[in-house]
Amino acid sequence: MLNKIWAGLIIISIVFAMGHDIRDEINHSYGNGETLKVSYDPGAGDDQVILHYQDRQLAARIAGEQLIIPVTPELPKNLQFIADKQPSNDNTQIKARISNHDSSRRQLAFILPEIHWVRLKDITRAAFDMAEFAVKLALGLAGIMALWLGLMQVAEQSGLIRIFVRLVHPLLGWLFPQIPRDHPAMGSISLNLAANVLGLGNAATPLGIRAMQQLQTLNHKKDRASDAMCMFLALNTSSVQLLPPVTLIALMGAGISELLPAIILATTASTLAAIISVKLYLKLGRL
Repeated sequence: MLNKIWAGLIIISIVFAMGHDIRDEINHSYGNGETLKVSYDPGAGDDQVILHYQDRQLAARIAGEQLIIPVTPELPKNLQFIADKQPSNDNTQIKARISNHDSSRRQLAFILPEIHWVRLKDITRAAFDMAEFAVKLALGLAGIMALWLGLMQVAEQSGLIRIFVRLVHPLLGWLFPQIPRDHPAMGSISLNLAANVLGLGNAATPLGIRAMQQLQTLNHKKDRASDAMCMFLALNTSSVQLLPPVTLIALMGAGISELLPAIILATTASTLAAIISVKLYLKLGRL
């Protein structure tokens, strides 16, 4: 379902981009094919010139029938835009075609590179760039998830999960009074919360699904969520995170350390708010 939504959004973006590009072509927004006339002064070298363009002096070079303008911060906005959107992959210079050169009067007439379908190209490039990034990110996370899920299997088979459940049972017993002490749901809930606290949200997903399935076996009203399900969903959504999410680490790298205090404070506040809200809601429901 999600891939269909993304595909629909991309198609809508392409349609809007094509509409804008067609309007720009009709309105001749980019001045394609227009001849620009400038005067110039000789530069340092034989082929170097100093263009007088829009009250600015721009260094350029004449190479046969081409006027090569290096891309610098001093370029006017229209030339910077053309340098960024021109068909050439070299965005460090603009290669304009000289249509007339009067060396005696030191005047040049030239035509800038034509640019078409600007927004459509931007949308297409962004779609492919994000697809490439998504694949790299998924491959990077696959190893971490495999390691975590493997450790969980080892912990489950070796009995470490039961020990961990006994350690956190005073807190979980208060949060989930409806769940028996030795019920398997306690282990799945504990591991899910631990994965979220350690920033392994993707690894916590299968554990959360498993916990919900086990909680459903204790649910007497199969067509609605039980009190334990509501509390677990609230905790899972607002979980305290001592470590930032793995996805965020992959995106920001070492810079994520600056956000750690804010992440811990925000997730702690959200978890407390979730617990208080569920407890109050359940209490009012009983009354």
